[in-house]
Amino acid sequence: MTKEIHVVTGAFGYSGKYITKRLLNAGHQVRTLTNSINRSNPFGDKVRAYPFNFDNTEKLVESLQKVSVLYNTYWIRFNYTDFTHSVAVENTLKLFDAAKEAGVKRIVHISITNPSKDSNLEYFSGKAILEEALIESGISYTILRPTVLFGKEDILINNIAWMLRKSPVFCVFGDGNYRLQPIYVDDMARLAVEQGTETKNRIIDAIGPETFTYRNLIIEIGKIIGKKRPIISIPDTVGYSLGWIIGKMVGDITITREEIEGLKADLLYTDSPPAGSTRLTDWARENASTLGIRYTSELARRKNRVKSYDRL
Repeated sequence: MTKEIHVVTGAFGYSGKYITKRLLNAGHQVRTLTNSINRSNPFGDKVRAYPFNFDNTEKLVESLQKVSVLYNTYWIRFNYTDFTHSVAVENTLKLFDAAKEAGVKRIVHISITNPSKDSNLEYFSGKAILEEALIESGISYTILRPTVLFGKEDILINNIAWMLRKSPVFCVFGDGNYRLQPIYVDDMARLAVEQGTETKNRIIDAIGPETFTYRNLIIEIGKIIGKKRPIISIPDTVGYSLGWIIGKMVGDITITREEIEGLKADLLYTDSPPAGSTRLTDWARENASTLGIRYTSELARRKNRVKSYDRL
């Protein structure tokens, strides 16, 4: 019996790695499309890597031939000199068109909670544009809408813990009562792989079982790693400036104005049943000895296309 071919964008990265692991365990043949063709491959010869070829439609279509399901995790967190949301949208639209031309049967697409084309935040408006394009493509789909992912390679939760370890106080934007519903990265991977076997079109809020205010999230992480700190409310402009200074110290962008606005607008919260079962607090307790020991850099991942995420 011929194995189905599944394609995962970014299989050597964060969420894509967990999806790939589950697909291989299920006995599927897996390819990846990646901008990091030379990045350390944790799967060896089990996963063949193809460049995205966004500027070569023929090659992009060729890499998707005979594919049953495409799992799309391709996106960027913030605008930077050589990667922007507008380019990410343009490239993803090319990917959807190539998938349709190649005859891909189904797409499982990772989006975000509360996307809106009317949003002034490019992250959320861009995701809305892509959702609409996928829905109108005629390809069978599931759209997963996570808030914050947590896991060994995550950035937000790890760096909150890192700052709690390094600073005598922790600053929050405004009152800190805006909400988040983090989902464990492998729970989302399980959900993605399950949806790859479906045929109905679906949109699922991929949220975890715990809801935190940002302030309470800081308190919980501090307790778990043994670094309880006083929490100080500060204006957004001051918080952004502090983040900018920390970013310069660590060679990264720690927070953007858009991310602050999205948090405070409660865009990482939705009134939906949880899709994941792993509690962040339980996971953090199991990993308390390593959580936040080292800073995790988004820019390092973008700039270094060779090293494994585990070593960045």
